[in-house]
Formats: sequence, structure tokens, C-alpha cells
Amino acid sequence: MNLSDKELGMDRPISRRDFLNGAAATAAVTAMPAGVLAIGNESGQAAAGGYPPSRTGLRGSHPGSYEVAHQLARQGRKDWGRVHDAESDVYDLVVVGAGISGLSAAHFYRTEHPGARILILDNHDDFGGHAKRNEFELDGRTIISYGGSQALEDPGSYSVVTKDLLRDLGVDTKRFETAYDHEFYRRNGLAGATYFDSETYGSDRLVGYPLMDYSFLPLAPSSLEVKDAVSQIPIGENARRELLQLLEARTNRLTDIPANEQERYLRRLSYRDFLERHMGVTAPEVFAIYQGLTADSTASIEASSALGVMSYAGLPGLRATALANYNDDSEPYIFHFPDGNASIARLLVRRMIPRVAPGTTMDDIVLARFDYSKLDEEDSRVRLRLNSTVVRLEHDGSPENATQVSATYVKDGKAYRVRGKYCVMAGYNAMIPHICPELPVGQREALAFAVKAPIVYTSVLLKDWQAWKKLGVGFFASPGAYYAVSMLDFPVSMGGYTFSPNPDKPIIVHMERFAIGADPRATRREQRLAGRRELFATSFETIERKTRQQLAGALAGGGFDPAQDIAGITVNRWGHGYSFRYRPGIDSGYEGNESPHVVGRRRLGRITIANCDAGASASIRAAIDQAHRAIAEINSVTD
Repeated sequence: MNLSDKELGMDRPISRRDFLNGAAATAAVTAMPAGVLAIGNESGQAAAGGYPPSRTGLRGSHPGSYEVAHQLARQGRKDWGRVHDAESDVYDLVVVGAGISGLSAAHFYRTEHPGARILILDNHDDFGGHAKRNEFELDGRTIISYGGSQALEDPGSYSVVTKDLLRDLGVDTKRFETAYDHEFYRRNGLAGATYFDSETYGSDRLVGYPLMDYSFLPLAPSSLEVKDAVSQIPIGENARRELLQLLEARTNRLTDIPANEQERYLRRLSYRDFLERHMGVTAPEVFAIYQGLTADSTASIEASSALGVMSYAGLPGLRATALANYNDDSEPYIFHFPDGNASIARLLVRRMIPRVAPGTTMDDIVLARFDYSKLDEEDSRVRLRLNSTVVRLEHDGSPENATQVSATYVKDGKAYRVRGKYCVMAGYNAMIPHICPELPVGQREALAFAVKAPIVYTSVLLKDWQAWKKLGVGFFASPGAYYAVSMLDFPVSMGGYTFSPNPDKPIIVHMERFAIGADPRATRREQRLAGRRELFATSFETIERKTRQQLAGALAGGGFDPAQDIAGITVNRWGHGYSFRYRPGIDSGYEGNESPHVVGRRRLGRITIANCDAGASASIRAAIDQAHRAIAEINSVTD
């Protein structure tokens, strides 16, 4: 399908507005004098009435949030002009980063010291970090989705610290058992599918069979037999034979490896090697199909653990091992607020700054309208200051003998300084060495070791989902296309918010891209750096066009019209997304107390570090646990 921009809907008012809020803002910020690079996305703020969750266009690491940090880290800029004292008082605690970890650190400190004065600084125009809330308004109704951290995954396995925090916030995970509509996909006959795009495969083709087992969704079963599905895939006959053999394999192919050793073996083996050595795959077309579907692995099949992508991303082959039931004991993926874990961030902020929003429960947080003007009031014991990029952090003497820490940040093109008795660094590890020059060389190197994975989560508001219903599709994977995964959003209704009840009503489509660069043989670190460069070099207009083209090509058979049916697009671009996780046997030499994330998080005087990077895990549990550790380290210091 080769639709013109007009047929795609690129000329629609929603598109022009989003473009102004996204790519055009990037160009405008780039053209500004260096001293005013942190003014933020003003056009987006005006369009959304000053309410960040409803801003569209490029979100995530949005224009205005990263330019100052890039000047510091990439260009080595040190001079930010005259530094103004923001306040004369000394805070008890300054937190750098208002993501889940930073907010949790403030919460833990306030619990131990109820009267403490706390300042939280963040470079974005909204709090929550990767726990990003996306809101749309259509025909008088608010429609909610998420732009990052999705869910409380397997909460039964959480630490006591994390469970206690959630309980303190009033989060009862049993509530999701009824809030999540388990039968939505099956009741509507919505199964998984695979979309082959025309740019890669010559013509658009939606095959009603999922070539990956996306078990996160309780989808309806496919109406196609695997043999019939493979016969429709636009690849050569030899490739079809090999693919069918892979999908139908049900007996252990690793007969030379004892069953009790296969887990360790498959963790250390790449998926590419698994396909070649054990599944008899030789056709480049089969490798190409799965190259783009490693999803959360955020790496090529050559750099992804075979067990990781088979058990978590659902790529085929696990049934051809002794580990066919490897993941059966995990909890269902249902612990999801309508805005993902943004509700956890909102609960934390409301608890610490009650005047910001009404309510007290996990249900009423869903539709609570936050008054952002209340976040940073002078008489509040806890203050949250947005659009403020910290560029320097230092003690007022040697770290061993200092009594204060000063933080310099840039806001609206001006540099300000605040002081605190203690500081928690809760941003990205990679930025800390640039912000905190007092760190020893070994710790700086450890902090720089892990490269976060670049990701794109796009929320597309549709006026209805008739095309999905007609095609019987609730999810489709797309080998070779811009997005690897596209799905109707999780069906959650709670707190007065109702998920789309029927195909005539609006709905959010969630789409995911994991950029890894063009060299599949590169290291995981190199792939992530290449993917990051790609994301920051891509305009919103380009991403919008890719989004519309992919939905138009996949859903054409259901009568989908991208110009008429798309009501809004929010692209959540995270150049620094998932935290680096070690692969046993592959990332060797990084175990125990000398692993980079452990060395990197060591306390320096009155400065501690709390983030997912410090736990080497992109999870809410890591964020909260590391916040608790950081505050415990502060409490151990004697004034």
C-alpha cells in the first residue's frame, strides 16, 4: 500500500498540532542560544493548557528535557552563566530525578523524618520518569494510556520493602483481578496476527497467526492452523519449510544436554545460535523475521539470550527443549492501571503534597486532576520542581567532612543553586559522572558502563476499533516494519474510568519500537548507542508517517482509514529507556560487589544513588528497593 500523505491523514489538524508540539519544537530549541535551551516545549504547554499528561507529539524525553544534559555530557559545557541562589534555606534532602525511584526516596525519607523539607528536581515537564501518563480528550471524554512503565509485573515476587510501600499507598493488587477484563479479547474474537509490510516484503499482508507467543495478553485462539498460516507468509519455499518445522517442534532437540543443564546452557546461547545449531534454520528469511521481534531484549538475535527471548518475548523454540513449561508459574500480566505505573508516581506525589489533587485511594487516583501549580509552593514541606536540569553537584568541603551538598540546575535558560544536607541522585547512571565531578575514577567508569536501551512507546487514539473487530485481531507483530508490536490497550476499568466497551467507541492502540541500529553482530552496548542516535535524529513527522502507514497497511482488510480513524498520536521517545541487565555467562566478570552497578551506587559523603540502573533491572521493584537502600545509607550518616 502506497498512500499519499493526504490519504494517511498527515494534513489533518491533529497532525499539524502534534507536529508543532514535537518535531518543530526540536528545531526551535536547537536554533536557540545555548543559554535558553531548557525552556521546554512551550507550544505544547499552551496547547494542553499547562497540563503535561495531555500534551501530544514527542513525549518521553521530550524537546526541552535533554538539550542541557546533552551539552554537559557531549560537549563538556561547564559555564551556565551567573548562578542564582534559588532559596536561602538549606533543604534536609534534595532529590535529583522525579521518577519512581526519586519519588520513593523522598517518601522513605519523609517517613523517617516527618518534618523534613525536601526538594525534588527533574528535567522533564512532568513527574514519574518512565512512568508516563498519556491523556486524550475526544467528544468530551478523557481517554487514558501510558507512555512507559506498564505494570506491576509479578508483584507476588516483590521484596518486603516494595510490598510495604505499595500497601502504604493503598495499592491492593487483588483489585486488578476485577478491574482487568480477562475476557475482553476472547469475547470479541480478537486473536494474534503477524503483519508483513510492503516496504520489506513487497506487499502488505496480515496473516492471522502470531509468529511469537505474546502471552501477556489473554487473546482468542487463532482460527488458522499453523501450516495454513505459514503458506501465506511471503517468503521462499525453503524458508517456509524451516519456519514450519520451528513452529511445530514439540520434542526435545537438545538431547546431548541433560535436562537439568539446559536452562544454564540456553541463557548463555544466543537465539541465532540456537536456531542454527538445534532447529536447523539456514534460510536468511527466517532469521530476518525474528530479527525484528526480540522486543524487550532490545538487541539482535545474535546478541539476545535464547532463553530470554523464548521465555519472555515468546519467540518459538522453547517447546523443542526440556523447558517447555519454563514460565508457567508467573502471575498473569494484569496488574495494570489505565495509565500504567504513572498511577504509582501520582500516588506518591499526592501523598507527599496532598494539596496537588483530591482523593486517598488507588481507585480515585485514576481520574484525579492534578494541579501542577501546587507542586512547588514555598510553604510546602515537600516541593517538586519540573523543567530543571541539574548540571553540577558538589559538597561544601571534602565529602568526608562536608555538612552540605549544593546542586546547580538550569531552568528557563538560567542557572540556579540549592543546598541540602543530603542528596539522592535518582536520574540515569550515565549522567552522574558529568554532574558529580567528585566521584573517584573507578566509580565514574562503573556508572558509565551500562547503556540504557532506547525504546519508543506510541499511543494512538482511534475513534473506534471496528477494523480490529472485523479482522479478529487484538495484537500483531511486524517483522521488518517500524514498530515490532501493535496492540489494543490493556482492558482496565477502575475508579470511574471505563475501558472501550464496544467497537464503536474510542480506544488506544499501543505500539512499540526497539531501535538497535543496522549491525546485528555489534555488541549490545553498540546496538543501543546506535539506536539512541537514530531516535534523536528522527522527527515527529517521520514517526507519525510510519505510524499511520503501519496501521493502514495492517488493517486495510478491515476498512481502516488512517485519515478518518486516527484522532491523536503521542510518541513517547526514550533515548535512555530500559536499564542494562547482565546476561549470565555472556557479561562475564561482573558478579557480586564488584559488578558495575554495585560499584557505581556507592555512597559518596552525603550523596547517595537510587535508580533502576543501580539495581541492574528495568523494574518498579528495583526502583523502589534502590530508593530504600539510598535512604538507609543517608540515615547511617552521623551529622
